[in-house]
Amino acid sequence: MDAVQCEVVYLKEYQTYQEALENIGEFIEKIYNTKRLHSGIGYLPPVEFEAAFAA
Repeated sequence: MDAVQCEVVYLKEYQTYQEALENIGEFIEKIYNTKRLHSGIGYLPPVEFEAAFAA
């Protein structure tokens, strides 16, 4: 299980492992890409970095 999967598991209670796996994509789109800061791109969320890059 990688770091992203570990983070999402602690945000919500899941009844099964499959239920957790099914929610990973939603976590990436709603939290990881919009709120989580990434040191490799200047401590910005990917969505903000991409918007600045496109401008």
